[in-house]
Amino acid sequence: STKISKKSLERVLEALVATPESFKSFSKLERLLKARKGLIDKGVLDWGLAEQLAFGSLLLEEHSVRLSGQDCRRGTFSHRHAYVVDYENDKPLCLLDQLKTDAKLCVYNSHLAEYAVMGFEYGMSMAIPKDLVIWEAQFGDFSNGAQIIIDQFISAAQSKWRRFSGLTLLLPHGYEGQGPEHSSARLERYLQLCAQNNMYVANPTTPANYFHLLRRQVHNAFRIPLVVVSPKSLLRHPKVQSPLADFTSGGFEEVIADTSLKKAKRVILCSGKVYYDLLEMREKENIKGVAIVRLEQFYPVCKKKLTELYTSYGAKEWIWVQEEPKNMGAWQFVCANLDFIPFSCVSRDASASTAVGNSKLHAKEQQALLEQALKIS
Repeated sequence: STKISKKSLERVLEALVATPESFKSFSKLERLLKARKGLIDKGVLDWGLAEQLAFGSLLLEEHSVRLSGQDCRRGTFSHRHAYVVDYENDKPLCLLDQLKTDAKLCVYNSHLAEYAVMGFEYGMSMAIPKDLVIWEAQFGDFSNGAQIIIDQFISAAQSKWRRFSGLTLLLPHGYEGQGPEHSSARLERYLQLCAQNNMYVANPTTPANYFHLLRRQVHNAFRIPLVVVSPKSLLRHPKVQSPLADFTSGGFEEVIADTSLKKAKRVILCSGKVYYDLLEMREKENIKGVAIVRLEQFYPVCKKKLTELYTSYGAKEWIWVQEEPKNMGAWQFVCANLDFIPFSCVSRDASASTAVGNSKLHAKEQQALLEQALKIS
């Protein structure tokens, strides 16, 4: 089980909103800690808090957590703040050190030398298999600098040499109109490498599901790598919050059904940020009879749950919707692995580049994509 006790939850959250009396916080940090406490008082957690809760809960269970990547102490998009700094003496403080456990959270801001750093962390994941070891890309496609490590070791070492690793890759991915270098983690490349249950590839959309996903990586009886397509804009999206009860119950959900409908005329299957865009437009346009289902884990494929949903919704039409161009993203993987469902695809047109470089053109493309998916004329 990946759930935690209420006592553990409260203990970790207490550490994440407080600093020692001797610690001198500057005004921006005070606002950040106040905002965290405000969420907790509301009974919900956002993405950054859920991640820190996962780390802290593992520390309480005597599993250390190791994370490296450029700017990862703060979080590339300023969501993590695993360490804070005393503005009078410039000394860093890891808030989770206040738990006073023998296990430690070690976060290292590394150079943009992906090949070397990911290779080192791959070795660490085998040296400390009971702990959580993570490498984070500043942007998802920065992992291309470590492509040899991914091809030779992360995807194939178990098959070739019987070497088992639980290394986790966090690859920020999202179409926010900021251009090609900011948009793609090259999801399709990882999906092409999936076979023989060699690794997990996941794209969680809720803080609680991300929490359970990270904890599963340590609580599994076996070790395989985990590739997480992690969000950008969802880090602060007002709907991307999970109630505290979701952390003390349940576990990771490979597929999240649309519980607002028991039967549907049309079902949209999607993954990641586009779900919230589709949901917003469905509510705005008051569209009825269209279910939106989230695929939270691509591989291994959860065929059982998807088959149950295919039967229960009774829909005549199933659509795969992705923000990526048609020759990228998960469409080819969906065709090959979910062939028991007759999908059509809504996506951007096939493209040599992962995204356009103009924000207005991006917004126009996104609007057209959503309207096509929801059949708004």
